Amino acid sequence: MTDEHAEGAPDVEVRAYKPPRSYTAAYKKRILAEYEQLDRAGKGALLRREGLYNQLISHWRKQRDQGAFEALDRPVGRPKADPRDRELAKLRAEKEKLEAELGKARTVIEVQGKLSALLDQLATSSPADDDGGEPR
Repeated sequence: MTDEHAEGAPDVEVRAYKPPRSYTAAYKKRILAEYEQLDRAGKGALLRREGLYNQLISHWRKQRDQGAFEALDRPVGRPKADPRDRELAKLRAEKEKLEAELGKARTVIEVQGKLSALLDQLATSSPADDDGGEPR
C-alpha cells in the first residue's frame, strides 16, 4: 500500500473526538482566557481543537461573571480528614479497647482473690470438721 500523502503535507483526516461530559473550573478558565485573546479564525480553531461549541463558551462566560467558577473550584464532598483527627480517633478507640481489657483483668483478679481466700479457709479448717461433722 502506498502513501497517498506527500511528506510534510497536513493531515486532513477528521478524527472522531468525544469531549468530556463535564469540565473542571480550571479547564473552563483556561479555555476562556485563551479564547478571549484570539481573533475570529483563532477562536474557531480553538473550538474545533477542543471539540467545543460557541454556546458553551457563552455559558461559561455567564458562569464566570456570576462567580460560579469559584464555587466549582471548591472540592466536592466532605472535606478531607485532618491526619491529626484520624490519629485522635485511632487513639480513642485503642483507649476504649484497653479500658475494656483492664475491666476484664480486674474481674479476673477479684475472682482469683476470692478463690484463694476460699482455698485458704478450707485448708486451715480443722480435720474434726471434716469427719462427719461432730464437734470435739
